[in-house]
Formats: sequence, C-alpha cells, structure tokens
Amino acid sequence: MSFSTPISFTVAYRGTPHTLSLLPESTLSVLQVQLEELTQVPASLQKLLHKGKNLLGSDSSLRDQTTLAQAGFKNGFKIQMMGSTSQELTSMQTTENEQRKRERILKERASKPQAKLTPLAHLPNPGSAMALLVKLSEDPAIKHIMQTHQFSVGVLTELAPHEHPGLLGLNVNAGQAIKLRLRTDRYDGFRLYKEVRRVLCHELTHNVWGDHDNNFKELNSQLNREVAEFEQAAARGTHHLSGGGDTYQPASELEAEAHSYILGGGSSTSVAALDDSREERRRRVLEATMARLRKEEEELENSCGTGTTKT
Repeated sequence: MSFSTPISFTVAYRGTPHTLSLLPESTLSVLQVQLEELTQVPASLQKLLHKGKNLLGSDSSLRDQTTLAQAGFKNGFKIQMMGSTSQELTSMQTTENEQRKRERILKERASKPQAKLTPLAHLPNPGSAMALLVKLSEDPAIKHIMQTHQFSVGVLTELAPHEHPGLLGLNVNAGQAIKLRLRTDRYDGFRLYKEVRRVLCHELTHNVWGDHDNNFKELNSQLNREVAEFEQAAARGTHHLSGGGDTYQPASELEAEAHSYILGGGSSTSVAALDDSREERRRRVLEATMARLRKEEEELENSCGTGTTKT
C-alpha cells in the first residue's frame, strides 16, 4: 500500500500568511472550506493567484472534482488570495440597499407635484407673502439645485415672528413642509430676498441630513456653492437679466465683493485685479461669496429649528 505525500504551500491574505498541508487528491472545494474558516472569505469570492494564474479555475462547478494535483499545486507554492469577507459583503449589501432605498425615495419625491405655497392668512399683506413664496419657488438657482439633488417639498410656507421667536427656518419631516421667516420682527416689511433664500437652502439640506453635523455642513456648503456658480454663470458679462430682478447679482457688484473679502478693496488692488485673467476674477468672486456664506451659515444654525446638534 502506498501513501500520498501531502503538498505544503502558503496562502497569503491581506498580509497574513497561512501555511496549509493537504493531500494531492484533496479537491479544490476542500481547500476552499479551510480557507473560509481561516479568513472568513466565502468560497464563491475566493481567488488564488500564483504567477498571475487563478489556481481555482474559472468554472466553480468543477471544484468538487478537481484535485490539487490536477490544478497544479506543488510544494513551496506561495499563493496570493483575494476576496471580500462575509462581514464586508454584508456591509456592502446593506450600503447598496440603503442607496437604492434613498434613490427610490428621491425619485418618488421628484415625481410629485411642486410645493404648495401657503402664506399665513392671519398676518398682514398675505398677498405680498405669497409673491415672495412664488419668487422663491420659481428662482432659477433654486430650481437648479432642486432638480440636481432631486429635492421635493410638500408645502412651502412662512413662520410668524411672534409665534416662533428666534427661528428663521424649519424643515418638517425631511421636506414635507418648509417654513421660512419672511417678515421683519415688527411686521412692517419683509426680510431681504437673498437672506430668505439662503435660509431655504439651509432647510433643503435638512431633506437629507437632520442634524447640523459634518454631513450637513458639507451638503449645505455644496448647495450654496452651486447657487453661487449658477448665478455667476447666468450673470457673466451682464448687469441685468430679463425677468431676473434681484435674483441675479451684477458682475460688477460681485467683483466689488471679491475685492472686499479677498483683496481688501484698495484702489491699487483694484488696478492689479485688472491685470488678472477673467477666469481668475471669477474664481475670486466665487471664493468671496463662499466665504461670506460660510460665515452667515454659522450664524444661521442657531436660528434653525430643525437640527438638534449645534456645532
């Protein structure tokens, strides 16, 4: 009677070597079971590479019949193993499921009709409040970010200053309703349009993130940047756009803001700026706008009734 001599080889997985010794007539499936116990990588995800060749072969159905000798295993082989663990696979599947769920929700919201605009009838001048809500809902920059991020809002309405002192905005149930402070504290007028619109961008961010954490700050900053870039592109080379009102800021005003925030606004600096390329001036304009918005956003968080984390 003759006995087979075991084949000894090393399988390295993510820097950890595993030395195995199996009989030549052992099947590839037997090897895979042992490797799964050692590494938590399911057999279906395992790849065993030796000099660029996958020793397991491409047909998984043959691994119950193919022996190590037939697959070419030899003593002293140093094999590199690749594959994801069961835990990693579960985590990836969970992430993919959450992403699909989020995409489905966003798609459903995007297919819904536009927000219902509801001024508070018991406050003075509800018609003017309605006009402001209409202007917000039809603002090209707002429509741009709504479409880009597939935001949906059920009701866009206002906050009464005396009923919600200290609050500038509130997002109810991730976009079911967004409430904005449209009026001054004394009810003798309305707040500046761009201030109200900035609060709207803040509250739209709450459609995705509830608290004022880093995820919220990153998306909110992105929305502000997209609004600024959209308007900069729309206003490029012009002073006014037809039907734009104060939705678009003239290029000259934007450049003045850039001088104030970036260059100090001095006359010698202004002369130097003339020598810069047009693209460089646009970059400075955008940086100036974003610097102002970041500073204002820090103040706005304390006047938002949606998030619970104050940072």
